[in-house]
Amino acid sequence: MTTVLVDYDSGNLHSAQKAFELMAQEENAGPVVVTSDPDLVAKADRIVLPGDGAFPHCRNELFSRTALAEAIIDAVTRRAVPFMGICVGMQMLATTGHEYEETAGFGWIAGDIRRISPADPALKVPHMGWNDLIIDVPHPVLDGIATGEHAYFVHSYAMDVANPAERLAHVEYGGDITAIVGRDNIIGVQFHPEKSQHAGLRMIGNFLRWTP
Repeated sequence: MTTVLVDYDSGNLHSAQKAFELMAQEENAGPVVVTSDPDLVAKADRIVLPGDGAFPHCRNELFSRTALAEAIIDAVTRRAVPFMGICVGMQMLATTGHEYEETAGFGWIAGDIRRISPADPALKVPHMGWNDLIIDVPHPVLDGIATGEHAYFVHSYAMDVANPAERLAHVEYGGDITAIVGRDNIIGVQFHPEKSQHAGLRMIGNFLRWTP
C-alpha cells in the first residue's frame, strides 16, 4: 500500500512527510511518497493533499498542473481512494472559496470558505495556536479521539458546511469554526495533524488503516 503526499509547491511538506512516515511504520502501512507525478498519484492507495497560504494560489498551483489535478479527481471520485485534505487542502474540498476572489473548489463537500469573524474583537485573525476539538459526528478516522483533544491551527478562513452530517468536528473561537469534514472516502482537517501531537498522529494512523 502506498500513500502519496501531493507536492504542488504550496507548502512545506517536510513535517507532514515525517509524521506520515512515522505512523506508516507503526501501522505497517507501506511507503509514503512525496510526489508531483500524476502517474504515481493515479496508482496510489491513499492520497494526502496539504496546502498552506491563500485558497486561490493553492487552487491555481494545483490546477495549473492539469494531469496532476485530473489524477487526483479520478482516483478520489472513480476509484474511491481514501483522501485527506490538510489546511487549505481541506478548504479546496468546498464548493467555493471567497479569499480575495471567488474561486471554485473540488465541490466534494458542499460549502463555502469564508473569513473568520470572531464575535470577540480581542480574538485575533489568523486563528493561530492550540484549540480543543468538539466532535460532532463519529468517524473511523476519529477513533480514540474525544472532545477536548488539542489540535494546532493556523488559518484566517474556514468552511461553512452546507450539510451538517458532513461536519465531523468544530472548535470555538469567538464563534463556531469547522475543524473536520468528511463523507464517503473523503476527509479534511483544517488544522495541521502533523503538528497536533497525540490527536494528530492518532488521526494519521487511523487514516492509514481506514477502509471506507
